[in-house]
Amino acid sequence: MDVALARPAHALPTDSFADCLLTGLRKSPKEIACKYFYDAAGSLLFDRICELPEYYQTRTETMLLTRHAGEIAALMGEGVEIVEFGAGSLRKVRILLDAANPAAYTPLDISGDYLTHVVRELAAEYPALALRPLVGDFTLPLSIPTLSGSPRRAGFFPGSTIGNFKPDAAMALLRRMRGALGGGGLLVGVDLVKDPARLHAAYNDSAGVTALFNKNLMARANRELGADFDAGAFAHYAPYNPGAHRIEMYLVSARRQRVTVAGETFDFAPGEAIHTEDSHKYTIESFREMAVRAGFSPRAVWTDAERLFSLHWLES
Repeated sequence: MDVALARPAHALPTDSFADCLLTGLRKSPKEIACKYFYDAAGSLLFDRICELPEYYQTRTETMLLTRHAGEIAALMGEGVEIVEFGAGSLRKVRILLDAANPAAYTPLDISGDYLTHVVRELAAEYPALALRPLVGDFTLPLSIPTLSGSPRRAGFFPGSTIGNFKPDAAMALLRRMRGALGGGGLLVGVDLVKDPARLHAAYNDSAGVTALFNKNLMARANRELGADFDAGAFAHYAPYNPGAHRIEMYLVSARRQRVTVAGETFDFAPGEAIHTEDSHKYTIESFREMAVRAGFSPRAVWTDAERLFSLHWLES
C-alpha cells in the first residue's frame, strides 16, 4: 500500500482539542471529552491496558469473535465493506477479515498518526485487501464516501466504546451509524453489568497503566497546547456508580493550584475533579431495547459463560 493512503486526502470532520478542552474546563464541574485520550501516546497506553490481567473486556471479546467468526461472517454476507468505528490497534478486526473475506476495509479513527502506523502493518499482512483508512471523529455527523461498486456495508464497533456515551447519546450515535452504513448491519461489543469489585479492578489496575492513560490527557495538553498541568498533582479516580450502572473516571486535584491552558488560567481547589470518562454497563436486554429505539432490528447475540461481555449483531 502506498504510505500516503494511510492518511487519506479525504478526512472526516473533527473538533478542535483546544476548543473542547477550554470549554470543558470552564464548566462546573470541569470535564474533558474521553475521545481525546486517543492521541498516539494514549492509543499505545490503551493497548497496554488491553493486555492487563484485570482488564477482562479485550480477551473476552476476542474469544467471542474467534469462537463465532463463521456465524458473524455469514450474517455480514460476501463481498462487504467492513467499516470499523474507532479502529484502534486493528487486532480484533483481523479475525473478521480472515473469516469474512470482505471486498474492502474502512477503519475510522481520530488519531491519524496511530492509524497510519497500524494500517501500514495491516496492508503488509493483507496485500490484496482494499484499504480506505479515514481520519475522523465518529461522534460527529458521519458521511463516509462510497466505494466503487457500492458494496454492502457491515459496521464494526468493538470494545464496548458505546458505553462511553450516556444512553440518549448512545442511541443517537447508533442512529448515525445506521445512516452511515446505508442499510448494512452493525456488530457491537457491549460490556455487561457485573460484580462491582470486578469492574473496580478493571479500571484501577495494580500496575497503574489506567492512571497513566487518564493523565495522558494532561500530558497531551502540555505537549500540544503549551499547558502547564502538573500530572503529579492530580490523582486517578475511577469509582463504580451502581445506580447508573457505570464507571466514572476523574482526575482529582491533590492541592490548590492554578493551571494555564492556551493562555487561559483555571483554578483548582483541593479535591476538585475533572470528569474524563463514563463507561456504562448494560444488560443484554437493555442494550437490545436501545438498539430497537435507534432503528435497528437485533438479531444474534453472543456472550461468555460468566456473562462478562456480549457481542450483538444488529440489522437495519
